[in-house]
Amino acid sequence: MTFASTRGAAPPLTLPEALVQGLAPDGGLYVPTGWPELKPEDFGGVLDLPAVAERLLAPFAAGTVLERSMPDIVREAFDFPAPRIPLPATAAGERLSVLELFHGPTAAFKDFGARFLAACLARLRAGSAGGDVQPLHILVATSGDTGGAVAAAFHGRPGFRVSVLFPKGLVSPTQERQLTCWGGNVRSYAVAGTFDDCQRMVKEAFLDPALAARHALSSANSINLGRLLPQAVYYAATSLGHLRTTGSPLSFIIPSGNLGNAAACIWARRMGLPIGEVILAHNANRTVPELLESGMYAPRTSVATIASAMDVGNPSNLERLRQMHPAIDSLRAAVRAMSVDDDAIRARIVADHARFGQVWCPHTAVAAEAWSRLSPEERHTHAWCLVATASPAKFPEVVEPLLRMKVPVPAALAELFDRPSSVAPLAASFAALRDAIEDAA
Repeated sequence: MTFASTRGAAPPLTLPEALVQGLAPDGGLYVPTGWPELKPEDFGGVLDLPAVAERLLAPFAAGTVLERSMPDIVREAFDFPAPRIPLPATAAGERLSVLELFHGPTAAFKDFGARFLAACLARLRAGSAGGDVQPLHILVATSGDTGGAVAAAFHGRPGFRVSVLFPKGLVSPTQERQLTCWGGNVRSYAVAGTFDDCQRMVKEAFLDPALAARHALSSANSINLGRLLPQAVYYAATSLGHLRTTGSPLSFIIPSGNLGNAAACIWARRMGLPIGEVILAHNANRTVPELLESGMYAPRTSVATIASAMDVGNPSNLERLRQMHPAIDSLRAAVRAMSVDDDAIRARIVADHARFGQVWCPHTAVAAEAWSRLSPEERHTHAWCLVATASPAKFPEVVEPLLRMKVPVPAALAELFDRPSSVAPLAASFAALRDAIEDAA
């Protein structure tokens, strides 16, 4: 299987080549040139994440140097659970659950993709021809959670450098701590701008021929194919588990920012997994809801919200969704989108703690609020699953005053707080990033 750029002006690559390349040279994002056609019975009754991952991802690695390593890669990446927790019905006929994706080392869903990508690239670098010793420099822009997950996945790995760019003052204090506590082969930069500035700078670095000639660069944002493919695994496993107990598909409500998590769900459905409706739950950054309403795409500067990891005004992975659904009516048939403001997020955290006994992070609360806005008929027609993307312990400054309680901190997260912090300021320009890359070499 090969992967082509969404913009069509770059040669197709194999999976290993696309993982290392990150962004296509024409500025596009890599997508499969064909799709495996899978059926629930193809998974042989297994539901655990590594086994589902091995079956789901095998066609993408077939015939490449990663094929034989894939069983070991998925066992390394998927070594923590993603449980689906049923929630009490608030009305007759409602079927609601929550998929907890925050049980990894940095307490966010991005641990799955980051660890898979790191495991793949480590094997590719170890097997590179000619004794290539030039470190692979991973560039990552983050609105909060990605940078911590990528830093954890690559920290201390020989042959890698990591530069994490985050918008200064626009991530939570806990997230910033996660982004800046690493040292060693990981450098963190507080950019004087927004997440969209960070993302633009990283893309400009990949497209600069002079920089590419001097450094081996790759991405660990969801623009990298290696982040999306493993994220499809937990949608596959969760929907298969629901199908086997109920005989029906499962619908998802996904907190959405840069749309990588959403694209992974759509890809899993495209491959034949039993996934029903997909709703994209956005915060006050309304670019995607407005696109679906008007048919016109109008990216804009991101708006700061308490669901900061979703503060994206120009989502990269929309390009992948539009490649699959170029006509607006086709896109509208594939997904729906809602927008939730900060006041509604706060109210939902309080209401659902009282109703379900659950403590949501602000991003999960966006999904919960979106479900509450569905009509009674819609809530009864489908079994819905809220996607919980981060632990509430990462947002104590939001959650604890609302609930008037301390949020328990997972042990893995607590360990990170004991590390010393190191961060450098960076102007929101490609020139500043170029200089930082040269300095790190």
